[in-house]
Amino acid sequence: MSDASGAAVLEASATGADPARLSLHHIAVQTGDLDASIAWYREFFGAEVKWTLNAFSDLSMERLPGLSGLAEVVAGGLRFHLFTRGPEHGVLPPADSNQYQHICIEAGTPEELRSWHAKWTSVYESGAHSFARREAATDIVVDGDGVESFYAFDVNGLEFEFTYLPGERP
Repeated sequence: MSDASGAAVLEASATGADPARLSLHHIAVQTGDLDASIAWYREFFGAEVKWTLNAFSDLSMERLPGLSGLAEVVAGGLRFHLFTRGPEHGVLPPADSNQYQHICIEAGTPEELRSWHAKWTSVYESGAHSFARREAATDIVVDGDGVESFYAFDVNGLEFEFTYLPGERP
């Protein structure tokens, strides 16, 4: 099947990566001051801190060198992962720059996660698109809690995380 431009389009049923099942898991935001950022999300959105981390997987450290603190704050149906990257990254970014780090899409099963990885690889390797960042998707990694994930860039250079979280969905 092809879209209007003639580019190959993969059937969801053939790959297991079903767009109808897409679910936003979180928006990741880098901050120079984690405590101040948490306070703002609490005051403005009425967000609650669900958990914090200060130890990270090798993949997280590779993608975000200097990662030193992370908090999940939840407001309504939105999850924000607020993080800081240590003193060398502790300055605020310029006001006119993009400041979100990535958007995370949740897969319902490990198989669905592998299907999204395979689909991304197929689309990337097809040559039908020009990517601003010519980087292959990361391998799928599993952390100590059984969370599986990989990262990939869209054609504009925006980063997406695809993740499977055991026990998150029925």
